[in-house]
Amino acid sequence: MNRRRFLGAGAAVLGAGAVGAFAGPATARLLAEARPGRLLSSEVPLPAAFQVPLPVPAVLAPVRSDATSDHYEITQQVARLEILPGLRTEAWTYGGTFPGPTLVARSGREMVVRHRNELPVPSVVHLHGGHTPADSDGYPVDLLLPVGSSADRSTWAAHTDHPMAGMAGMAGMAGTTSTAAPSRTVTGERPYAYPCRQRAATLWYHDHRMGFTGPGVWRGLAGFHLVRDDEEEALPLPRGERELPLMLADRSFAADGSFAYPAADATLAVPGVTDDYMNGVLGDVVLVNGAPWPRTAVDRARYRLRVLNASNTRLYRLELDPQPSGGGALVQIGGDGGLLERPVAHDAVEIAPAERFDLVVDFSRYPPGTRVRLMNRFGSGRTEEVMCFDVSSRPVRDDSAVPERLCTLERLDPAAAVTTRVFGFRRSRNAGWTINNQPYEPGRALARPALGSTEIWRFFSDVHHPVHVHLDAFQVLSRNGKDPGPYDAGWKDTVDLRPAEAVEVLVRFLDYPGAYMLHCHNLEHEDMAMMADFVVE
Repeated sequence: MNRRRFLGAGAAVLGAGAVGAFAGPATARLLAEARPGRLLSSEVPLPAAFQVPLPVPAVLAPVRSDATSDHYEITQQVARLEILPGLRTEAWTYGGTFPGPTLVARSGREMVVRHRNELPVPSVVHLHGGHTPADSDGYPVDLLLPVGSSADRSTWAAHTDHPMAGMAGMAGMAGTTSTAAPSRTVTGERPYAYPCRQRAATLWYHDHRMGFTGPGVWRGLAGFHLVRDDEEEALPLPRGERELPLMLADRSFAADGSFAYPAADATLAVPGVTDDYMNGVLGDVVLVNGAPWPRTAVDRARYRLRVLNASNTRLYRLELDPQPSGGGALVQIGGDGGLLERPVAHDAVEIAPAERFDLVVDFSRYPPGTRVRLMNRFGSGRTEEVMCFDVSSRPVRDDSAVPERLCTLERLDPAAAVTTRVFGFRRSRNAGWTINNQPYEPGRALARPALGSTEIWRFFSDVHHPVHVHLDAFQVLSRNGKDPGPYDAGWKDTVDLRPAEAVEVLVRFLDYPGAYMLHCHNLEHEDMAMMADFVVE
């Protein structure tokens, strides 16, 4: 739904950490569902599973390098891609592919990525998980206007001083006055500078335009960004062809093969989705690296799987079928912010939107010829399957290993925290999806941490919200006053906040002052105002 109708639906304000009573059948349904979102059915016959080979996104080469930096160029463009066999789908892409090309950075060496916008709409690029100066972080009103649109700059920029910029005619609807955050809007091209002062990790880049992140990512604006360092490369982990990035993204398709999306306004002049999708959009086709239910052949050897949930809303519980004898098939070696201190063996992994899990699977535990399916136990019907691995019978040599100790992980000290801040993620009576009962307004900061300080941030929820913090990774202290959960280890930048739950994290603000974002990564929630600024001073 669009924001005016969303606000009109109404809901009771929830108490801290508790689920309140919602008004109306649509909001009552949110509480009845264990997981967020509503299924959008495709209008085309869906292909059989495990027919399409798994594609691996190409690694982008720099256009030039100097003593300190590597320089890259990406053109954002419309492309017609064969995603479903025999059909062409118009996608918004980075460089003409979905996913976009993979960027590989070296810790401590600057990367400069110049984006050129040849799309029909403005864009904003956010390096998710990047430790990035504010002017390159992808603040949602720092628009990159399409090439040749300078004459329309005032039209595109006119709404950036409104609550939820880009929502025409909605200024003041929440009873607030915008502080008009300064906009760094440019036309045609923009360089994003990433100093890469961070450890090795699996990051990703995606569109982050205010009010339109959901349709932008849904139409294809996402890609991997890997950071490597000496510490990780010294380990005997699987590499080369046995290191696979896996971007999970569910989508739905219209009768003509185009991406189906329930936008309230088909022209995307006003953000939001139709009423039934206020809690998120679920596709009925599971794509891995842009291919539906793909297959790949694997040796009887260890593989490193860099798994990213790039879905708008869908949660996955990933499990191998069949499970190997003895269980523990998915050995987690890293998360959002890089290596764990020690590996953790899981039978299944739960991954919320924007989370990443770095997993090692030893396919030598299976007999030759075994078809191993990657399942989604949170799915049903066709969305219960993700992809498959066909185990080869050829003899191979595998000199990889997973050490008992992966790294020495710095642990933040809760006693060093200078303050505790509380952020409530919930639907409020007058303002829709909110943080601390306030819809997003550019330039209005809900927190002003000091540069170099450590703070405890406490998040609580009504329904399901994956919470993402820009600039710095954090460490999970507790869930509901108890120990962190089984998937909370290491450094994280996105935490899965379940219904009526409270999670405390420790975050330290390093290197870069300026305005950054805190938001829900259910992209429909984000587009309907569940974001907030914080300013590092």
